Amino acid sequence: MFKGSKVLVTGAGGFLGTNIAKRLVEEGSHVRGTLHTRRPQFEHQRLEYVSADLTNMEECRRVVEGMDYVFMCAANTSGAAVMATQPLAHVTPNVVMNAQMLEASYQAKVKKFLFISSSAAYPPSGGRPVSEAEMFAGDPYEAYFSVGWMKRYGEVLCRIYSEKIKDPMSTVVVRPSNIYGPYDKFDFERSHVTAALLRKVVERQNPLEVWGTGEDVRDLLYVDDFIDAVMLAMGTFDRFDPVNIGYGNGCRVRDVLTILLEVDNFQNANVVTNPTKPSMIPIRLVDVSKAQTVLGFRATTSLSDGLKQTIEWYRQTYEEANHSSVPETVVGQVA
Repeated sequence: MFKGSKVLVTGAGGFLGTNIAKRLVEEGSHVRGTLHTRRPQFEHQRLEYVSADLTNMEECRRVVEGMDYVFMCAANTSGAAVMATQPLAHVTPNVVMNAQMLEASYQAKVKKFLFISSSAAYPPSGGRPVSEAEMFAGDPYEAYFSVGWMKRYGEVLCRIYSEKIKDPMSTVVVRPSNIYGPYDKFDFERSHVTAALLRKVVERQNPLEVWGTGEDVRDLLYVDDFIDAVMLAMGTFDRFDPVNIGYGNGCRVRDVLTILLEVDNFQNANVVTNPTKPSMIPIRLVDVSKAQTVLGFRATTSLSDGLKQTIEWYRQTYEEANHSSVPETVVGQVA
């Protein structure tokens, strides 16, 4: 589908943007990747980086000109501490970027626009996996209220462009669970819980602190599996039809740490939990049956294998550079 196509990946210096751009050039696409505050994490002859502030409409129009497809990966993100004290940091710039990139893409007549939503936008469902139809059944979990409604509004905009206007534009919406893997954020200020724990294990921190009780449950998905699903979704859907993307099983945070310790042979670690630190929703599981039946997608990377591959990548990338790219300030983790 993408071989020879011109594809825009916004936020191409970030975790998902980098991995998606990498996959696209491997499949023969000519990729334009936008950068704002981050630097490129990998180079390729078919990958052109451009600097752009996507809160500026003129820059949105400039970067999307001549593109066939758009992968909207740009987002303003931060850790749990910032989310708790400055919730609008996740809202205002993202709403503006999403709205303007959709409009610029529509004006440029792109074939399809991918929007990465989030399972965090779902209302609480207890310990039950949540299905696609439940997105607007209630408010998001309180800790995710602001970012959840931001993602919901992005989805509504995608539906408008796909269904509610003359000459509609195809939009594809995926709702991933918790993604991890190479090129993730490993600075403690912005890292998700898996990346933060992985770094602590590799650095042999003593004590090794786990935020919260360690009992929170997440569906963890290796990034290569996520991209497999994204490519299937872009090739399958021609209309607004959101789909959950996940591994299909939950895992407690303390069990993730146990696997990390095992695969990295960290024996006798001094693990302590800190319930005073911010944690998020206690359990978040997603129903992945639609991805299985409609896309034919099933995640194939076990948590043990995915964490091992991520550790190997982390060591090669950061330890050899003496952690020069990883800020040391500890501000917060996001679940």
